[in-house]
Amino acid sequence: MFENLKMIIKNAYTPISKYKVACILVCNNNQEFIGVNVENPSFKSGLCAEQVAIGSAISEGYSKPDFKELHVLGSGKECCTPCFLCRQILVEFLNEDAKVICYNRNGKKEEYTVKDLCPHAFNLEDKNGK
Repeated sequence: MFENLKMIIKNAYTPISKYKVACILVCNNNQEFIGVNVENPSFKSGLCAEQVAIGSAISEGYSKPDFKELHVLGSGKECCTPCFLCRQILVEFLNEDAKVICYNRNGKKEEYTVKDLCPHAFNLEDKNGK
């Protein structure tokens, strides 16, 4: 998976931060959806790699029950974990026991679950008493 991430990270558009991120979302049927970060000077209109990958899968008709794991590579020396906005998106679209495998540019990896990354996540179902 790391080799595939290294190939797609080159497509990231990062004129501002120069910090590239690539993501591969793997479905239960082994279908993969890729994403890279896309920056914009109006920061709120930029996209994270995780958002691009999950959005691609949703647009192809996949949904939460279909998603198995997420792989994230950052161009830095530390393993790249999803930002907090993306963590909330993970809560919405992946099961809490789904794996999130994070890599650094040299192939070091750290493995988490969504629940590890989001121990007190906001969940609308919980808030509505369902």
